[in-house]
Amino acid sequence: MAGLTGSIPRNRRVKPPALRRGDTVGIIAPASNIKRDALLAGCEGLQRMGYRPFYFDSILEQDLYFAGSLERRTRELHEMFEREDVRAIVCARGGYGCNYLVPGLDLEVIRRHPKIFVGYSDVTTLLTLLCDEAGLNVFHGPMVAKDFVEEAGVDVASWQNALCGTAPWDVTDSGARGLRDGRAEGMFYGGCLPMLAATLGTPHEIQTVGRILLLEDIASKPYQIDRMLMQLKLAGKFKDVRGMIFGEMNDCVQHPQQGYTLEEVVLRILGDLNLPVAFGLRSGHVTRRNITLPLGIQTSFEVSGEQVQLKFLESATTA
Repeated sequence: MAGLTGSIPRNRRVKPPALRRGDTVGIIAPASNIKRDALLAGCEGLQRMGYRPFYFDSILEQDLYFAGSLERRTRELHEMFEREDVRAIVCARGGYGCNYLVPGLDLEVIRRHPKIFVGYSDVTTLLTLLCDEAGLNVFHGPMVAKDFVEEAGVDVASWQNALCGTAPWDVTDSGARGLRDGRAEGMFYGGCLPMLAATLGTPHEIQTVGRILLLEDIASKPYQIDRMLMQLKLAGKFKDVRGMIFGEMNDCVQHPQQGYTLEEVVLRILGDLNLPVAFGLRSGHVTRRNITLPLGIQTSFEVSGEQVQLKFLESATTA
């Protein structure tokens, strides 16, 4: 196993081949265990969009709260990258457990077989690592046993723009609203806030210099969001960020009568930073129509009052 060595310069990006109707989509469970009914329902959702879902039978194994053993989960990921018939890899769900895979990942296998890789939540651990250390453009977006199960769980326009090679393209009807005015350009990057904070102090800390940073979460109380943001700020991870955009942040309340908003908490921490800030982007843990966002792509981000414009300036995949 080659291990996590030889990370490539950040200015060298690898664009995976674009996804087309009729292509085979490999499904993996790198973290928590999944239910058969949810997996099958998600596969039907992929089929309705014109794809051929594929998974190994071992995906339904369970070891404590994991989707089987570490060896099984690591092998599954590597084999999906190596299979010639698989054109994209979409995670079944998050939960917990992707950090266990990190020491045994073979980045050379991934570099030799670049493919679309999609997920969110706990999968953020793998997204940021592959973006930073394999140089691969990856995708923060819907998962099979979650969003593809729901009739309106996937934002089809962003899925197609992100995975099919569109350039440039705007994120529309995103739910985002402005908190702090400004305009910036940089590489789009980020994911689930607890997973980003958990990289600090490890050899795989998130790289935030020059980036438009996505931060999203679910069911964390405002003081917990505060603590994680302060941890990142004190670690210097906001020093050279170009802009920040938060997700829907559903159920991130102390109690219904708390007397303050999460937006106020965010601005107290970020108010001294000279950068645009937005809130409410519908990607990751969302109520509907999960938006697919490419990580590793140059992006324009502008906030003016309530209005937010997020535009990807290049394609994330190759024809």
